[in-house]
Amino acid sequence: MNKHILYACCISGLLASGGLAAQETAPAPDVVSTPDTTIATINDQAFSLGLFRLFYAERLRQANAENTPAFQNQAFNEFVNIVVTAQNGIEKGLDKGPNVQNAMELQRLQLVSRIALQDAARTLTPSDEALQKAYDERYGNEKRKEYRARHILVKTEDEAKKLIEELGGGADFVELAKANSLGPTGKNGGDLGWFDSKQMVKPFTEAVEEMKPGAYSEAPVQTQFGWHVILLEEAREADPPTLESVKKELSAGLQRETLASYVTELREGAKLDLNSDLIKANSTDAPE
Repeated sequence: MNKHILYACCISGLLASGGLAAQETAPAPDVVSTPDTTIATINDQAFSLGLFRLFYAERLRQANAENTPAFQNQAFNEFVNIVVTAQNGIEKGLDKGPNVQNAMELQRLQLVSRIALQDAARTLTPSDEALQKAYDERYGNEKRKEYRARHILVKTEDEAKKLIEELGGGADFVELAKANSLGPTGKNGGDLGWFDSKQMVKPFTEAVEEMKPGAYSEAPVQTQFGWHVILLEEAREADPPTLESVKKELSAGLQRETLASYVTELREGAKLDLNSDLIKANSTDAPE
């Protein structure tokens, strides 16, 4: 058996110790599996378990795959392929080219920037007072209305117009929805339950807001999903959501604002010197 595949068959336990394995198989008691542990030595160059774990986690994300021994084996062999081709490129001096050096520097900066933002975010948890203030500003004076409606979704305007004609002739909306609607609610007679204006796309919301309970739309309503025939069953005034129900959303918004301020503060405090000669040389107003 190929020695690389033999290596791959042994990695499941090592990944398990890092929280990535599909199985709960622990590594052998005499195996020390820290991130610095060498997972493989390729052409006399040692590669750490931590490096492979990073590669493996990224491959799982890219492939949207399940964490299985088979995928671990596949990823390990991909890792080996990357290593041996990179080693060959380094032997040829390809890593010294400006494009490679710039790409490596860009990736380094992006990674450190992301880690710096994550580190800042951990220390920027909004206070209860800030959350309450954001809630009051966002929902304190908001007047909400909720609607209960049904709809029939079809592909073309002509289909929707035909359904409206059938409704005008006394056809039952629920039965038409069951027979014609393309949406997942069709089997339930097009029932959308209760919703507020922010939960639906704008054209749909605007149409519902103009309707009276018990009425159906007299003209087809177009959205990015297709053409709708809507029946508004009920409408009611609604209380704003509780602070607890929107706390996560408000917290994320406040954290984004704080991070933006953090970046702005760093920019304003940075010493930035542009190469004026380069700018002049590339200016559209520069003399020929």
